[in-house]
Amino acid sequence: MIHIRAVSPTDVTPRLVESLGANGGVVNLVVLEGVAHNPDGDSLQFDVITAEANRVVDDLRRFELDVRGSIVIENVDTSISELAAQAERREPNKANFSPIWEEAEARIRERGTYRPSWFVLLAIAGIIGAVGILTNSQILIVGAMVVGPEYGAMISVALGIDKRDSVPIRRGLNALMLGFLLAIVVTLLFSLLIRAFDLEPRAFEAGIRPVSDLIDSPNAFSVIVAVLAGIVGVVSLTEARASTLIGVFVSVTTIPAAADMALSIAFGEWSEAGGAFLQLLLNVVILIVVGAVGLAAQRRIWGRTGWRTKPT
Repeated sequence: MIHIRAVSPTDVTPRLVESLGANGGVVNLVVLEGVAHNPDGDSLQFDVITAEANRVVDDLRRFELDVRGSIVIENVDTSISELAAQAERREPNKANFSPIWEEAEARIRERGTYRPSWFVLLAIAGIIGAVGILTNSQILIVGAMVVGPEYGAMISVALGIDKRDSVPIRRGLNALMLGFLLAIVVTLLFSLLIRAFDLEPRAFEAGIRPVSDLIDSPNAFSVIVAVLAGIVGVVSLTEARASTLIGVFVSVTTIPAAADMALSIAFGEWSEAGGAFLQLLLNVVILIVVGAVGLAAQRRIWGRTGWRTKPT
């Protein structure tokens, strides 16, 4: 269930209230006439069961509240209402698990903001990844994956493709290109310092690099993991499963590949650098494509406005 606070123009309110009242999934409707300012209008508050959430939000847009008024959506953690429970029971079970698209898209758009800290985190993740490769530490590689914020840009590009909106596509691709370039350059400088002062571990110097070998040797399993991670990422964001999303971060071989590429260049291992670049490119492309396809597939499965088998 979600709670909606809206400001409605006074000339729209009567028709909107009639529409909301006719929807059995809308409960606890409160209308305060003329109390809203900036924008001016009537204040409406009500709760909506999940099965009807997309339909109601679309109705609010149809009445142009997103242009002439405002719409605020909040999650309801606990609801004690027999009326709401009856409304939910009237819907098929699967309808009550339908993604609320406005929320899902807002979560994705929020991850597609590229503040200076976004690029700093990517550069730091690259250095952590390089230390993990030097010391053959899988824990540090996982740490680099978690620190790296790049998946937000990739899923933002995927949403742009799904919505046919060139702005997030352009911004996301530019952020990925500049971000990974910065991470590679910073990690390369770090790696050159390690080599200059002869600080590399003896195992690494002797060519014992199991972690690096896994990263710079893309194969069929790399594709399988990237595809599965892309699917999990889309589902996690549309259904707000934050804990599952962490699993995506530790499955995506992007920042470790960028770190391996920089480290290999610093030590003159050009073949390994090429393999790491291919791994990076492979993961980025697959995650974007799977993200776009996954979003489109979920819209077709669930429908834009959810399920309805009984009149309300």
